Amino acid sequence: MATDARLRTDSDLASMAEARALARRARAAQTVLAEFSQTQIDTIVDAMAAAVIPHAETLARLAVDETGFGVVADKVEKNLFAAERVHAFIKPMTTVGVVRRDETKRVIEIAEPFGVVAGIIPSTNPTSTAIYKLLIAIKARCAIVLSPHPSAARAITRTAEIMHDAARSAGLPDGAIGWMTQVSLEGTQELMKAREVAVILATGGMGLVRAAYSAGKPAYGVGPGNAPCYVESSADVAQAARDIVTGKSFDNGLLCSSPNSVVADRAIDQELRRALAAQGGHFLSASETTTLARLLVTPQRLPNPALVGKPATAIAQAAGISVPPGTRALIAELDGVGRDYPLSIEKLCPVLSYYVVNDWRDGCERCKQILRYGGMGHTMSIHSRNEAVILEFGLHKPAFRIVVNTPTTHGSIGLTTGLDPAMTLGCGGFGGNITSDNISPKHLLNIKRVAYGLRDASSGATAGSPRPAVAQPASSAPTPARPPLPKAPSRPAPEPVSASALSTRIDQFLASRGVSRPGTPSATAASLPAAGRVDAGATASTSAPAPTPSATPADFVCEDDVRRAARDGAHILVNERTIITPAARDAGEAARVFTWQGLRS
Repeated sequence: MATDARLRTDSDLASMAEARALARRARAAQTVLAEFSQTQIDTIVDAMAAAVIPHAETLARLAVDETGFGVVADKVEKNLFAAERVHAFIKPMTTVGVVRRDETKRVIEIAEPFGVVAGIIPSTNPTSTAIYKLLIAIKARCAIVLSPHPSAARAITRTAEIMHDAARSAGLPDGAIGWMTQVSLEGTQELMKAREVAVILATGGMGLVRAAYSAGKPAYGVGPGNAPCYVESSADVAQAARDIVTGKSFDNGLLCSSPNSVVADRAIDQELRRALAAQGGHFLSASETTTLARLLVTPQRLPNPALVGKPATAIAQAAGISVPPGTRALIAELDGVGRDYPLSIEKLCPVLSYYVVNDWRDGCERCKQILRYGGMGHTMSIHSRNEAVILEFGLHKPAFRIVVNTPTTHGSIGLTTGLDPAMTLGCGGFGGNITSDNISPKHLLNIKRVAYGLRDASSGATAGSPRPAVAQPASSAPTPARPPLPKAPSRPAPEPVSASALSTRIDQFLASRGVSRPGTPSATAASLPAAGRVDAGATASTSAPAPTPSATPADFVCEDDVRRAARDGAHILVNERTIITPAARDAGEAARVFTWQGLRS
């Protein structure tokens, strides 16, 4: 027992050390990646998507074999959704430089990457979520480190390897995509808390999401779904039944937006039952419902992991319930919602609860109850042809994705609707999340704004126009026209360096190291590089020979100075008197651009 505990401790420590190392590498790569052009970024993202598409089926099979969850064909569809649909959506996005100009308000908006992303990948949708998060992070010029779920580590790792290799071949800096190979809860927590990590993309259980939000930095977390599906009396009942069973059986109900409850108007109840049965739904008796609830729901009111993502027939067999061979969903009639009704929770498998209501007002209240019991802010559907009722549900339901006449599973992620295609769906304030959006590259960007003055601060007059004066006639001169906002400057081509100039620069560098070629005079203070800057090739080690006294350390270093040095392959000479901003210190040490003069304390 003591040996096992020691092994677990050593494993956890190794996982934590790996998380710190990956975060440091990602931060060094971030300094370089932030300077990439839109063309460079798009070339890399295109290569990543193209590389993973041919592996969609292989990765799907690997995920099912490793986790035991889901359906291979449906996981193939999810992988292609992430690699093709998400990629097509983000491809035209401008994520570098000026992203918007408002000539009326005289504001220029400029995109800046958020920074290093910690991407937490679940076991339920491992490969598709990894594809999606890697694409949106690199599109936003954010380095990313993945923390795979332990039970899906091989599938997630293989996905990351494929996309990483393609990205590196297209020019991605080393370390900009990383993934943990020694996975543990402690290692994941260490990654989320690492100072180099700027933002967390967390997909997983509530415990993990809470840990992400308590890590002390911005986080996009996803809560549980528990989506209700309301079928109103005016609905196309056959289509509603088809959509509900299709959504519930897709990948055996693993998506968090999968249908969990059917709420039916009494007027169409019997018709809907027949339609659901025709689609492969099997209604359980009261005793079968009780038996299934004991097996499927743990005392902590969580789905039994042994039945998550399993087919309806396998679940029925485990519960000793006889069902037809083609059964796609088990349906349990319930009278209420809450702890006394275990099957009213999110089930993550093809099991539906079923409620009958008198009309849309009762249906509205029942849907609210279901969402409050573990699905706040997430997703629901309404099947109706009554636009007034549809709008009422939109106005009053505590869900941020209300899909109409389509499966919740497919509609919520933007597969069958016009919503932004995404595998991470925010639940907003209702669900304790920072956003209600479908997460995209724009959520991994910070926008800085250049704003021109429009009004005189003391009088409120428009800037550039005469200030009105009391008892003076108004000027008849027209207000000067404002010039258009400046366009992004084009980068000049680097000037060619002559052989003699190159030779001189080499001599200067050698002289700074106390080495002179025969017949070559030592460098003078006037011929050395500018203060604080050492030529490319100089070592950043503190044990390196000190530069000659004529090389003057920098007085002040900010993060932009570090970025330029990393981009140019140069080093910055500093000493104990140099003022270095905290961000510059972190970035400079990660990129190894500092050369220290004298001893460091």
